[in-house]
Amino acid sequence: MRKHRRMECPVSSPSKGSLMNRNFNFRTSLIVGVILVMPMAQAATMSKADYTAAKTRISADYKADKAACGSMAGNAKDVCQEEAKAKEKIARAELEYSYSGKPGDQTKVLETKAKSAYAVAKEKCDDKAGNDKKVCVQEAKAVETKALADAKMGKQIGEARKEASEDKREADYKVAVEKCDALAGDAKDSCIAAAKSKFGKN
Repeated sequence: MRKHRRMECPVSSPSKGSLMNRNFNFRTSLIVGVILVMPMAQAATMSKADYTAAKTRISADYKADKAACGSMAGNAKDVCQEEAKAKEKIARAELEYSYSGKPGDQTKVLETKAKSAYAVAKEKCDDKAGNDKKVCVQEAKAVETKALADAKMGKQIGEARKEASEDKREADYKVAVEKCDALAGDAKDSCIAAAKSKFGKN
């Protein structure tokens, strides 16, 4: 895995420490951004065989990515391994969501991306020392906290929408049943049965 190149910022007469901070923060933000905005797997029906095959493929990719870190040393190796773990965890979370299509698994994808991004960013902070390292870790933690908050908010919005949808459906059902009262005998019974079938009340 190639190391990220340092990017020279066109700032007039920056101090060496300031330039290093800017470069590191840029790289960290870039990595976090890439992980968090990676396209989420679309919920879709997946056969058990495809699901199993995908799991096997993810495991194989992880082993290959981890093996590629073997030639590295020091913190570069640690970062490489952490990135491999992040890739595997995100892939597994997305697979689960693709297989189940459950809103809960969708939320787990967002949470996994946030936590994995933090783990990678924190590992990169080991290249620094003293207060610079503390600030680096704190910045990475702040990004994770915000991402987890967004995931939680998305979950709450999803639950609220589901509840609202159920309320609307119940209201429509009551209207349909009310209309049946204008009928009598078998016609009324058939009308009510049709309403129950349509709105899942059987």
